[in-house]
Amino acid sequence: MNTLFENTTINGMNLRNRIVRSATWEGMCAPDGRPTAKLMNLYRQLALGGVGLIITGYAFVRPEGKQLPGKMGIHTDDFAEEYRQMTNGVHAAGGAIALQLVHAGGQTDSVTAGRQPLAPSAVQVEQFPEIPAELTFAQIQEIITAFGEGARRAREWGFDAVQLHGAHGYLINQFLSPLTNRRTDEYGGTIENRSRFLIEVYQKVRETVGEKYPVLIKLNASDNLEGGLATQDALYAARILAELGIDAIEVSAGTPASGERSPVRSKINKPDKEAYNLDLARRIKNAASCPVMVVGGMRSHDIAEKAVAEDGLDYISMARPLIREPNLPNRWRDGDRRPATCISCNGCFAPGIKEGGIYCVVEKKEQDK
Repeated sequence: MNTLFENTTINGMNLRNRIVRSATWEGMCAPDGRPTAKLMNLYRQLALGGVGLIITGYAFVRPEGKQLPGKMGIHTDDFAEEYRQMTNGVHAAGGAIALQLVHAGGQTDSVTAGRQPLAPSAVQVEQFPEIPAELTFAQIQEIITAFGEGARRAREWGFDAVQLHGAHGYLINQFLSPLTNRRTDEYGGTIENRSRFLIEVYQKVRETVGEKYPVLIKLNASDNLEGGLATQDALYAARILAELGIDAIEVSAGTPASGERSPVRSKINKPDKEAYNLDLARRIKNAASCPVMVVGGMRSHDIAEKAVAEDGLDYISMARPLIREPNLPNRWRDGDRRPATCISCNGCFAPGIKEGGIYCVVEKKEQDK
């Protein structure tokens, strides 16, 4: 029987437990996407706190794929020194770190992207700030190449793995969703065609980093949105990825347009509101022959332990609880099994815009008293 605090391996990457810090936006990079010492220290603290695998905030592979201020970039070789400092700091603290690769697609605006946003189709949907331009075939190939180049940099600069962001309404998810993908060429229509961009991105990354380097994906098992990606189609994508050799799938759900069923839900204040993607993750696990992680509302040790010991999941992922308590894994490991102190208010993201970095505003108020 699997347990939360045991050593595991993903394609040669050794992890000290089954707790994953899921990617989130930290707002701690320079305007061009260059990581700062503040961000490096955040990851070092997560490693010291006992997180098994740290997945970085989403890093844009091309400038027009940027979404928010302070977002990390992996689009240039100019950031090599900072990224090596980042990975060295995590490794010195006993941790492992994966870089998340993303393109925001239509889920950005012209000011941030520096041009009209690009998406599978030129459609107006709630999750898009403005109508994007439809990607040409040549632009699709350029973005696929950019994912490969981002993965190359990550491996060269000491990251233990890379993760593709295929969830939450970003470009890979936009291709998968019939709501945002209205194309009539080989990249649209059937789920086989709508999966083509994802598969070609994965294949380019795999070709670039090789078979013995971990490549993961964060995948929506459902968009929780009328007309969006349905679970049956997500199962198809997961099966194909597993057959092609993906090393792990982190299961999430929802987009910014999904209302109360968005990826980042509030008021997770009792056990029956926790682990809100668990059932979807079990379905992915049954469909795909690779390790599966589940993210979404994990707050209690017993629920996290049950997910791996009884529910068949390989890893549990958290983000917001670790903003307030980067030492939560060590606390649980050492016998203090009280739930995470995060109250799921989402107030931690406001300082990322206003002050250049997320933090728990509730904890700060308590400290300032």
